Amino acid sequence: MDDRVVIALFRHGVTEENKRKAYLGWNDSQLLAETRNQSPLKSYESYFSSDLQRCLSTLNLFFPNQKPIILENFREMNFGDWEGLTYEELKDNEHYRQWISDPVNVFPPKGEAFHEFTNRVQNGWNTMIHTVLTQQLKNCAVITHGGVIRYLLSKYAPEEKEFWSFQVRHDQGFELIFTKEALKGGRRCTSLLEVPLMANDHG
Repeated sequence: MDDRVVIALFRHGVTEENKRKAYLGWNDSQLLAETRNQSPLKSYESYFSSDLQRCLSTLNLFFPNQKPIILENFREMNFGDWEGLTYEELKDNEHYRQWISDPVNVFPPKGEAFHEFTNRVQNGWNTMIHTVLTQQLKNCAVITHGGVIRYLLSKYAPEEKEFWSFQVRHDQGFELIFTKEALKGGRRCTSLLEVPLMANDHG
């Protein structure tokens, strides 16, 4: 189908900070060795990535020797003073408890408000879609972060769901399948497929 455009979203591999369940936004963290033994089963025409090293390293592992278009707007939310801290370390902080109860209207100290985050990601998406349409790409892949993928799924998945209802794991991606007209018009995709990562034997 010439009218079909596939956009795949992949979360970066598991990092040391992910393993200890710390907030990891604009800070960075090394990928764990287990990530090196996973890869998608297919390749794509073009690649886009957050500028953070954990995404660029993941892209190099998943799709070696590719030169991605780097978009800073596809960074994770900035958790400010809470970067690198865990729930256990923050649970007695009143400001943190308020944020957990109302993450849309409360934001971390020196961090990013939810509307700032979603506006930034949307701007990144718009930039990417302009490139996709201008270059007449049939498919592309994005290596980014859990929060970014949740926002994009809440905005463009076929079925409308809340941001927090999407589970975005490190061991699978998503393919959003659009018509060109839907993509141009900012409408939802026609179908959504899960893309498992497969263990390889040479990692």
